[in-house]
Amino acid sequence: MPLSDKTRQAERARIGRMVLDMVKERGAEISYPTALAESGLARSRFEQIFPDYDDLFDAVAQIWLAPHMEAMEEVRAADLPSNRMMYEFFRSRFVISRDRFRKDPETFTLLCEMGAANFERVRSYVDLADHYLCEIIVQAQADGFMAGLEIDEALSLVNQMVSNYTLPDALIYLGDKLTEDKLARIVDTIFIGLSAETGDGARGVNTIRIASSAN
Repeated sequence: MPLSDKTRQAERARIGRMVLDMVKERGAEISYPTALAESGLARSRFEQIFPDYDDLFDAVAQIWLAPHMEAMEEVRAADLPSNRMMYEFFRSRFVISRDRFRKDPETFTLLCEMGAANFERVRSYVDLADHYLCEIIVQAQADGFMAGLEIDEALSLVNQMVSNYTLPDALIYLGDKLTEDKLARIVDTIFIGLSAETGDGARGVNTIRIASSAN
């Protein structure tokens, strides 16, 4: 019997939460056959909901990343200056990850490993975050910041400058060295110095020149 879309979505959410709880309880990634056995569903019904492991992983990732998505949406809807908006855009998600890491570092590390092993399955979330960040960059440029930079160039530079606050794995290695105050200083630095127009051919306000290799 075909599933209605409502029933399918409800079962995806239920089983996705179940698998996430099992990961926490067992300290290991949950295989497709194990999820099937624990779901309480017949194989045919389970396969209607999750044709393969990738689809099951998508459901788990959607639940795990939902707070991050909600945080980004809240920041986008807020009426904030562009520098504050960029700070909150990164801070809100960093705090979620930091609190999860402090509460259960073992599960957090395991889920990071799962995400890395299935990166193509979470790429759409990364792409969405980049899309939202581009919107903030456009606003910042309208406010007179990041002069002369193409959007993609500014996006790449900003992402590299704040990567320790967006890559959850960084918490495993840096822990309490990552703070909201340091993030605020990084964002301030981005808005103060990130430009293609300052200096004699340089980028930003630095005076470093990249040496060209001899032919």
